[in-house]
Amino acid sequence: MTTDPSFSIPRRPQRRFPHGSGVEYEGGTEFELLPDADLSTSDLAGVVADILADGPYRYGDFHDLPMPLWLVRDEGTADVFRVAVRDGTVRLHVLPTTEPPGLRRFYERLCARDSDWSWRVERFVDEG
Repeated sequence: MTTDPSFSIPRRPQRRFPHGSGVEYEGGTEFELLPDADLSTSDLAGVVADILADGPYRYGDFHDLPMPLWLVRDEGTADVFRVAVRDGTVRLHVLPTTEPPGLRRFYERLCARDSDWSWRVERFVDEG
């Protein structure tokens, strides 16, 4: 856990391609962005959707999931990562080629979106 939004990535997920079942990830790093306000999932998803729509992102969302989830590419940094909204947080999931600049830019845009609340960053590392 960290409050310093350095977005350093101590462990990247390893891709596995099990026969007949797509792709799975083992281990990795996730950043949880926690607002200091009590916001609903739909409110947070709306903020994320607005940020993505403003660019410079190319993204797609996943339908029929129990939470809002997007696969995101920052066209400025070429970083690809997943963004999920769950349990009052925005979660940035590092993929094998994700680098800190794309994560930092998303966080900065999130902070700039609304000055009525601030954000805390927690980093979680799954050793797999």
